[in-house]
Amino acid sequence: MKLAYWPGCVSRGFTPELHGSMELVAPKLDLELVELDRANCCGAGVIAEHNQELVDTLNARTFAMAQDVEGAAGMMNICSTCQGAQSECQERLDADSAYREHINSNLDAEGLSYERDGAWWNKNFLWLVVEEIGLDTLREKVVRPLEGLRVAPFYGCYIVRPTRRLGFDEHPERNRYLDMLIEAVGGESVHYAGSHKCCGFPVITMARTTSLRQAGRHLADAIDAGADCVVTPCPLCHLNLDLQQPEAVKYVERDLGMPVLHLPQMVGLALGLEPDELGMDKHVVKTTDVQRKVAELAGA
Repeated sequence: MKLAYWPGCVSRGFTPELHGSMELVAPKLDLELVELDRANCCGAGVIAEHNQELVDTLNARTFAMAQDVEGAAGMMNICSTCQGAQSECQERLDADSAYREHINSNLDAEGLSYERDGAWWNKNFLWLVVEEIGLDTLREKVVRPLEGLRVAPFYGCYIVRPTRRLGFDEHPERNRYLDMLIEAVGGESVHYAGSHKCCGFPVITMARTTSLRQAGRHLADAIDAGADCVVTPCPLCHLNLDLQQPEAVKYVERDLGMPVLHLPQMVGLALGLEPDELGMDKHVVKTTDVQRKVAELAGA
């Protein structure tokens, strides 16, 4: 399957191990990724607070570039925050032809234009695996089942709310996809209170204590539920749950030390890729225990 690929800003800056993992996982899933290396930031709500037209123009530009990729089935992203922001923008553009024409006029200098097309889609890697590849196909490709690995799914905000904008009418199980994918690669999905809550990242610059307390509580809940690790489809969630975890310890007043995996890393392990290939040594919280358990499972 050929795809226009939007890796997003964070995966190419703060979390390059996510971008690298996705490039390795793609061919194992028979995905041909055409990276939109000239695409811009989605705005992630920040730009929209000050200039809605600017953020819609930026996202329309990315959509137009994706639509120009010959033979692509659609566009894939690996950031659920991008998914949320871009879904909001696409909803506005698709709902008002006059507004869409105005936004496209801002792209004239580049010869780009976003066209409403009911067959065109933009999907996070999580959605794409379940809906386009299929979990049965994924199971067939697993060479290292993650049996015995207890994984706590962390969805975050932008890929589960608001449900109407995110297509839950057509795909009502999207709020379970991460659990389903964990089980498809042989892992055990761990249920805990924070799985569908905000990680705290959106408010970290305005209310740092609140942000880190949120992250810490989610991680503590996952630990108390017996998880070996957390997995998330969002690099911004990863930043707050992994990068900020040592700071979050101070606000929950307990030890944490919970490894946090990017979704392509978990899938990559099941597809036979090695932890060092997947950049699992790049995390702030060490993934050593996860790597050891996966190795033991593979040798059992």
